[in-house]
Amino acid sequence: MQLRTLGATGLAVTPLGLGLAALGRPGYLNLGHAEDLEANYAVAVMRQRTHAVLDAAWAAGVRYFDAARSYGRAEAFLGGWLHECQFDPAAVTVGSKWGYTYTADWQVQAEAHEVKAHELDVFERQLIESQVLLSPYFNLYQIHSATLESGVLANLPVLVALGHLKAAGVAIGLSVSGPRQAEVIRRALAVTIDGVRLFDCVQATWNLLETSSGPALAETHAAGVGVIVKEALANGRLTERNADPALALLDQVCAECGATRDALALAAAMAQPWADVVLSGAASVAHLQANLRACDVTDAEAAASALASLVEPPDAYWATRARLAWN
Repeated sequence: MQLRTLGATGLAVTPLGLGLAALGRPGYLNLGHAEDLEANYAVAVMRQRTHAVLDAAWAAGVRYFDAARSYGRAEAFLGGWLHECQFDPAAVTVGSKWGYTYTADWQVQAEAHEVKAHELDVFERQLIESQVLLSPYFNLYQIHSATLESGVLANLPVLVALGHLKAAGVAIGLSVSGPRQAEVIRRALAVTIDGVRLFDCVQATWNLLETSSGPALAETHAAGVGVIVKEALANGRLTERNADPALALLDQVCAECGATRDALALAAAMAQPWADVVLSGAASVAHLQANLRACDVTDAEAAASALASLVEPPDAYWATRARLAWN
């Protein structure tokens, strides 16, 4: 895959990246997650599985990897792999996130899998934890799921602390979720510290079912801020695991393109002119290899246009996502 720059950060990334949300913990809300992990949740087994997927991604040319403090042991698995492989830190870009604490205790079912808190003490604690596991491969630190309700974009002590981290050479970003993604993105673009825009990167959900963030992401890209797309497969709803007959049109377009659902959905996101990186959330080598076929899909932008009728109202999309079962 050809390298490109993530906004104005100077960080080199690839059009397809790998997110570790489904690799670092036993339970996740992707359709068929238990099947991906073969219901074997031993830490050593999951570490080995994660390293195998990372090996396959690296061999295919992937150079952006995305984790978070709340992804179970994702940072530890990723950091261990990076150190074992002894890559040049300049050859890979690693992003992680703070703001959620993992609380599932390595269980598939839990009262709460993660707890959000965007306060200064959480940032300070989780920053140290991320640095210990990922340095010197620590390029980008993102607020995890910034929302208007969490108040983080108006929390001056947190913003100042992020500004200090940026001054120390770490790119600063935020991820957004929910039906008000566009509003949060625009609010974030206006945040400055000492007259300098704070955020270097935005990570948002965009897929064939949920496109509402698109205009704000176009503005983000035009402003020189990097754009990372997450959940391009809608947590598995845009794969063959979803038997919803409403996806008949998707299957028809896939047949015309000679592509699988996952490859076409990822390619549609990659075809957006404002997208710097689109994340694969693969939890197995086989699924990663299937996702990588997105790089071979032609006319993906036209295919996305042909599938416009699949788009759901944001409130409906996020309500459906909230009902997905952790497995």
